[in-house]
Amino acid sequence: MRFTDRVALITGASRGVGAACAVTLAREGCRIVGAAKTMDPHPRLPGTLRDTVAMVEEAGSEALALQVDVRYPDQVEGMVQAAMDRFGRIDYLINNAGAIHWSAVADWPVKKFDLVMGVNVRAAWMCSAAVIPHMRKQGFGHILMMSPPINPKAATGKAPYLVSKIGMTMVAMAIDAEEKDHGIAASSLWPVTAIRTAATVNLAMGMDDQWRTPQILADATSDLMAMDPRATEFRAWLDEDLLAQTRGLTDFDQYNCVPGSSPPPMSIQLVDPDWSGRPSA
Repeated sequence: MRFTDRVALITGASRGVGAACAVTLAREGCRIVGAAKTMDPHPRLPGTLRDTVAMVEEAGSEALALQVDVRYPDQVEGMVQAAMDRFGRIDYLINNAGAIHWSAVADWPVKKFDLVMGVNVRAAWMCSAAVIPHMRKQGFGHILMMSPPINPKAATGKAPYLVSKIGMTMVAMAIDAEEKDHGIAASSLWPVTAIRTAATVNLAMGMDDQWRTPQILADATSDLMAMDPRATEFRAWLDEDLLAQTRGLTDFDQYNCVPGSSPPPMSIQLVDPDWSGRPSA
């Protein structure tokens, strides 16, 4: 039980990676604050925040469900205050809420540009800024961005989206350097392969044999949060690298949507596999 008496605030917790992270952390004693934009079932998106809370409670932990649109500062501040009122602390922030759109630069609608910037880097920055004062007071905290290592060569066809995602990584790098003396660490985490989520299914971004389940990111997240933030250095992690280090894994078939398949390294195309994830001196 690595997370007894700890509290994790997870955005985008109604389904997919966010829900998987919530349940995985809860199984090891972590109390969960789950935030999502909607509470009710969606006709095309399975899973709700209420479902996540039920799974966390079934895992033997406590959960607080909060309806939050992370694009709005007053809702973000209210989310953090509600978490503090309920549990008295926030140990981990997992900035999982995200928006995705890919197209050539000339074809991006302004509304889509504003959406990916608002839900990705802007919201992750706002949520982080809102929890840092509480983490400072307790002298402990770890902030995680679901974002990739930096690779400008990967921008073709995805530039504004990658600006928003790489911006999250840069915010994490800054937080880790600025808050280390307060016992706060920040990291980023990114999958090597595509992950089966409502977004990848609805956007027809592949087939089951090309995807892994969200559990690979949930397991990587739990191992990363179990590290002492006061003794870690910033790294933009890839899920395979992290699980190889923490669990000695070299075979990731347990995470494949189709057992025995070989999901291609789709997400890693957004990053430079030769870069360690550590900032240069």
